Amino acid sequence: MSSINRRDFLYMSGLCVAGTLAGLQLPRPNAARAAAASTEPAVLGVQDWKTLESITARIIPSDHEPGAREANCVNFIDKALANEDSAARPLYLGALPAIAAMAKARHGSDFAGLDEAQQDALLGELEAGTAKDWPLEQLPQQLFFETVRLHTIVGFLADPSYGGNQGYAGWRVAGYPGPRRKGFTVDEMQGKARIVPVWERPD
Repeated sequence: MSSINRRDFLYMSGLCVAGTLAGLQLPRPNAARAAAASTEPAVLGVQDWKTLESITARIIPSDHEPGAREANCVNFIDKALANEDSAARPLYLGALPAIAAMAKARHGSDFAGLDEAQQDALLGELEAGTAKDWPLEQLPQQLFFETVRLHTIVGFLADPSYGGNQGYAGWRVAGYPGPRRKGFTVDEMQGKARIVPVWERPD
């Protein structure tokens, strides 16, 4: 994905975030507190964490700019599942081991160990609902893919206090300077001065 296309994608995603936050039950005070307290897994096991981290890294890949891995989107999802988004926990805890098992059966390696083309091929089948070796009839593969994609985008663009967007990676890529601070100068309000992004502002 080119930088322009990805920036446009994230910009459009950002426009959708306001609408999706309600569905994802933000603000998430409990998830935010959990994320601030620890980056250790709260719900996911070590293997599931690695699988999910690799999935998010294919949804928003890293190139010359940071992607979901650098933004630590997996931590955002883990803390959300431990708190306000706990209803989605069975979906993740069922789907992630299934994906690892599918990867192992197909290629002799868990999902995190596959090359990018193999990962994309498997995820493409899940997105289309065409993975014939999907073992979970009660958990639709398309539902999992759409859920993890939405969580990844929100984790990339949400305030870092929720556990993702580490180092303001998502905001930097999307060109968003962060929430407006109080006390704008007249020049800033009139667009005559550069608005200082949050990662350059003094504490």
